[in-house]
Order: sequence, then C-alpha cells, then structure tokens
Amino acid sequence: MAAGAVVVDEVTWGLGWPRNVTPDPAIGWPDVPRETLDWPSQVAIRVPAAAAPAADEPTDEPAEPTSAVIAADPPAIRPPGPRRARFDEDEIGPLAAPEPAQPPVSRETPAPAPAFPPPPTTRIFVVANQKGGVGKTTSAVNLAAALALGGLSVLVVDLDPQGNASTALGVDHQPGTAGSYDVMIAGEPMANHVVESAEAPGLRVLPATIDLAGAEIELVSMVARENRLLRALKAYLADHPCDYVFLDCPPSLGLLTLNALVAANEILIPIQCEYYALEGVSQLMRTINLVKGELNDSLRLSTVLLTMFDGRTRLAAQVANEVRTHFAAETLPTVIPRSVRISEAPSYGQTVLTYHPDSAGAKSYLKAAQEIAQRGIEEQT
Repeated sequence: MAAGAVVVDEVTWGLGWPRNVTPDPAIGWPDVPRETLDWPSQVAIRVPAAAAPAADEPTDEPAEPTSAVIAADPPAIRPPGPRRARFDEDEIGPLAAPEPAQPPVSRETPAPAPAFPPPPTTRIFVVANQKGGVGKTTSAVNLAAALALGGLSVLVVDLDPQGNASTALGVDHQPGTAGSYDVMIAGEPMANHVVESAEAPGLRVLPATIDLAGAEIELVSMVARENRLLRALKAYLADHPCDYVFLDCPPSLGLLTLNALVAANEILIPIQCEYYALEGVSQLMRTINLVKGELNDSLRLSTVLLTMFDGRTRLAAQVANEVRTHFAAETLPTVIPRSVRISEAPSYGQTVLTYHPDSAGAKSYLKAAQEIAQRGIEEQT
C-alpha cells in the first residue's frame, strides 16, 4: 500500500495568534507596579473614543480609534490597619467610627489584700517536698507576696540552685551574683546580700545562683555543716526583724534541705493532687522525724497546702480526701487550682498576685495566706 502525500500545515499569520502582541492600554491592569501606593496620581487611563465614518464619503477601511486622556482622581488616604477589599466596604457598609480608647489597666496593680495580723514571734517556714513539680517555689513566693501585701514583713531565702524563687520575685540571680551560696559556704553576713523585691513593700529576698549546686559537696567537709544557715539567719533576724521567713528548698533531701529543716520551726508541705505526690510525703515525714529527734526539737508540721487541684477529675478529689484524712488539722481549707495565670506570671518576673490579681490562682493564694496568718494568732492564744 503506497503511502500518501505528506501534508504540511502552514499557519497563516492573521488567522491564528498574532506574532507580535501589542496590549491595549485600556484593557487589563496598567503597566505600573502594584506596590506603588500613589498609583492613581501617576497613571493616566486612555479610553478609546468611537470614530464614525463621514456620511458623504463611505469607506471600507475601519477608522483608526482616537483616544481621550482622563486624569485619575487623587488617591484617597487609607486608614491605618489591615487592608480591606473594596467590595467588603460596599457589601458591609461604611466602617463604624472607632470607640474611644479606654484608659489602660495595669496588671501590675496588686490585689487589694486585707491587713493580716502580725504573729507574736517570727514564723520560719521551710517549704519542702523532695517530689519535684508540686508547687514548692510557686507556693513560697505567692504566699510571701500575699503576706507582704497584707502589711507584714517577709523574707524569702532561695536555697534552690535553679533560682526560680528569685526569678518570680524579679531579683537578679545571674552566675556570680552574691546570695545564699556566699552565706552558706563563705559565712558572709546575710544582710550584705538580701535585696528588696518590687513585688510588694516589705518583701526581701536572698537570691540563689547556679553556684549553689556545688554547695552540697563543699558542705560535706565543714564542721557543724547542718547549722550554717541557722546561725546566719539568727544573726540577720537580730538586726532585721521579720514576721515571716520562707525557706525555699530544692527537690531533694540533701544538705541544703537539711540546713533549712534545722533553721525553721514550721514545715509547709505543698502536695500536688496526684498519686505520686503522696509517696513523696511519706519519705519526707521520715526525714522530718529524724531531724526532730537529733537536730531540731522545735520543728513541727503545721501546714499542708493542696496544689494543682483539677475539680474536673475524680482523682484530684480522691487525693485531696486522702490527704485531709491523714493531715486533718494541718491541711488548709483552701486549695490552689490549676491556673494558666500562675504558670505565666514567672515569665514576667512577677507573682500571680501582681500579674493577674483577679485570677482564681491569685485569689486562692491570698485566701491561703489569710488562713496561715489567722492560724498563727490562734495557736499563740
């Protein structure tokens, strides 16, 4: 079978797509960058005008269009804020006038704390629990701030190498900062390193740095190593009397916590409303009994504070009931709920009482501080 002739298709210019395209300026977007903010004042729109042939001279050739130049209107001033499409304004209608600005409310305004009664003698609390993450530091700084806002004189001694209590109270604790390490190891006077906290009037802090992490090893070879904090604290209180002292301990039962147990006369145990926290309390009670029998006869468990309570779970209620069964007289009626505001406050160098006074966490700590202060008066009478 013979092959047919090969047909070559040829494109005739004029029937297909033109070879050179010249865009009509009246069609499409003008050749101006869209980023030009003052575009309407720079671009002239060319509008073709209809050209009719003369009545007495008919012609087959189309008349060349003429164009009329229309100047664009000056640009309108765009209000501040995100850009809005033009059709949004037409559909929704003109935007309402902005409301007058309200005076800013400072979150740093302390919660209105009632005046707490001062105790007859200085109450020295050791906030201890070898279980980590139960709210030791959070409870220590917020209770101290609440009592200080109530008109009392409060001292916070940070014994945790992490220095979280110093952070929450807005005190500098960079490496090399003088603080509890110099008092415990070098034997320097505590008054030389105690600083005022901006959280409340009458609130003072002995900061801690990462240098304190090596104090456990350095204290091993020292004479009367368990009494070093006791001697420094007695000397400080003799010249600078305080109503309350809070000793914030690391999550361990080492020599730093032992020094705090010897220097204090009351124990405050924060207990997270979970099962693991109960195991930690049983181990801590054995250590407390050893310290009472050998080093500090005046030490007693006076306060148990339930923290991170989640009322939506039955587990939290069961743990709270079990704690109240074993420590009926020591457990405070107020529980500290889980609160995002409590967790956010340290990132701003504040306690929750000044960061968000109206939050549930701030109100709970304020009420717990009131109960602690009232117990101090009742126990002495």
